[in-house]
Amino acid sequence: MMRSQGIKGPSYKLFYGNNKEIIHMTNKASNNPMELSHQVFPTVLPHVHSWMKLYGPQAYWVFSEPDELIKEIFNNRDGAFPKPEPDDYTKKLIGEGIGTTRIPEKWLKLRRLSNHAFHAECLKSMIPAMITSVEMMLEKWRHNGGKEIEVFQEFKVLASEIISRTAFGSSYLEGQRIFDMINQLTLIIGIHTDWQDKARKEVLELFGQQNPSSDTLSKMKIVSMIINEALRLYPPVLNIPKAVQRQVRLGKLVLPANIIIEIPVIALHHDPEIWGEDVCLFKPDRFAEGLAKATNNNVNAYLPFSLGSRSCVGYNFAI
Repeated sequence: MMRSQGIKGPSYKLFYGNNKEIIHMTNKASNNPMELSHQVFPTVLPHVHSWMKLYGPQAYWVFSEPDELIKEIFNNRDGAFPKPEPDDYTKKLIGEGIGTTRIPEKWLKLRRLSNHAFHAECLKSMIPAMITSVEMMLEKWRHNGGKEIEVFQEFKVLASEIISRTAFGSSYLEGQRIFDMINQLTLIIGIHTDWQDKARKEVLELFGQQNPSSDTLSKMKIVSMIINEALRLYPPVLNIPKAVQRQVRLGKLVLPANIIIEIPVIALHHDPEIWGEDVCLFKPDRFAEGLAKATNNNVNAYLPFSLGSRSCVGYNFAI
């Protein structure tokens, strides 16, 4: 049915599908030396990169055709594209929470609770706790005697401290993946020192020696551009799978029930047709005039925290 509509891809093997091919490509890519470059798509998802080059943007179950079709998938309201059923290991590890449940009523209840926790006014009240966590880390660094610091571990601790103080009201030292991007952002501005200087200048002009407030944080245009560009090059989630609950029409395609479609975020974020030929360069100023201008009017192709009702509830908290 899919091939008759022009959806091509690698041949399917009985019992193990394309898993052996994916594992082989992944191992090969991870063992090859990587240049100091932002062109990470072929390394992190080599099978998707290879199949899209061979079969096009609608290869097999990989779907990267912006803009309206992606919007239609994420904004669907009648349950046609739910999250895939998590495997037993995932269920045992993290349970059936807001990120894994497929029961609409349960998800809606959890989402409402989470929305309340991350409401704009609640986020404003969290800023002093965030500042306290940062000040504790900086004070520790001051007593380090000028020795080299492994910031990756420090930022994992900082992330956990901030999350625990704001979301749970107590301190604990467990790493959280979402704040790994702090480490990535530090590396990027360490490489691109011109943008580091611009960000520092903006912060000093806005805050001086004062602590930031919710009102002044929203005025940080250069810092926001840097964060957006870092999330474009290195999105927290590389791909987003969706199950097809029943036969459904999507644009000109008819999708059969019980298949998985996958939106490869990293492919969209590294697509030169969307971002231009300089797609692999770190250029925060591409966001200077807003998302529509940056994406060539393909705003739904920018998915660092997903889109629609299932988008990350902690987006503003993380930023």
